[in-house]
Amino acid sequence: MTTAPSLVASKLDSMLRKVILLKPTTYSVASNPAQPEASRLRVRFAGESQTLPRHALGPKIYDHFLLHVIESGRGTFRTEADTYPLGPGDCFLIHPGQLVSYVSDHNDPWRYRWVAFDGDAAAVEVEATGLLPERPVLHMPSESRIPGYISRIQAGFQTKEESSHVAAVGYLYLIWAEIMRLGGRPAQVLLGEPQVQRTVKQMINYMTAQYAHPVSIEQMCASLGYNRAYLSRIFKKETGMTPITYLLRLRIDQSKRLLRERPDLSIEQVAASVGLTDPLYFSRQFKRRVGKSPSRYRKDIEDTSAQDQP
Repeated sequence: MTTAPSLVASKLDSMLRKVILLKPTTYSVASNPAQPEASRLRVRFAGESQTLPRHALGPKIYDHFLLHVIESGRGTFRTEADTYPLGPGDCFLIHPGQLVSYVSDHNDPWRYRWVAFDGDAAAVEVEATGLLPERPVLHMPSESRIPGYISRIQAGFQTKEESSHVAAVGYLYLIWAEIMRLGGRPAQVLLGEPQVQRTVKQMINYMTAQYAHPVSIEQMCASLGYNRAYLSRIFKKETGMTPITYLLRLRIDQSKRLLRERPDLSIEQVAASVGLTDPLYFSRQFKRRVGKSPSRYRKDIEDTSAQDQP
């Protein structure tokens, strides 16, 4: 006697359910023990779960950001605009006020971790990762560190120490850095900013951050991974000056500020504070660009201030 195909399928489905149910289901969550009422950035809670088959949430909206990362298994994430089948390593970000639903797979239910956050700066920081409302999903490689960071946030909250919320914000920034490193892109990249302009911005950011140190153009080129001739060429094309000229102008501008605001500093101390260890060289370059020596510049500022006094 031949067994009907539908009966065979039913038996296989029953056996599969038993196998799946042998996988232990878990659910745990820990909330921020500090919960500051208002802050620039706040992590609200973090958790993890091995879900049951077809475990579903929504459709619903949240009043905070909620990031999920899938460690194993599969499922589906839905927004009002799109449906996303997801698997191990994938991330999806729910934005506040976004109507969403998500459900674990019937045969291979997912295990995921999540972290919820909000704050005055949250939207701006999220935008930089590229996880926009219309692009809330990233397909991440298996070596992602995100699950580990979320686990540490959760473990910190479980200690009930109020200081754990500071560490949680730090881990949140590490999560964003990981997204940008492995799968996401900064907002300006998504908007199609040319590579040359991005590289020049990196050079300007580098010099703005390092001008107070005796940094060289060679060190900057090595840090950015380009040769000096190429960087000098594209920088001059975009800004109208060489990197050396830009860095020196930046240092002179900063020294003018110090001469105005810190009369207690000697000329040598001002020079050292802007990354120029030779005070004679600093004085020559300052006079060349400002038209007067640092001492004369400071004296003129003091005389002007005295005249303005009633």
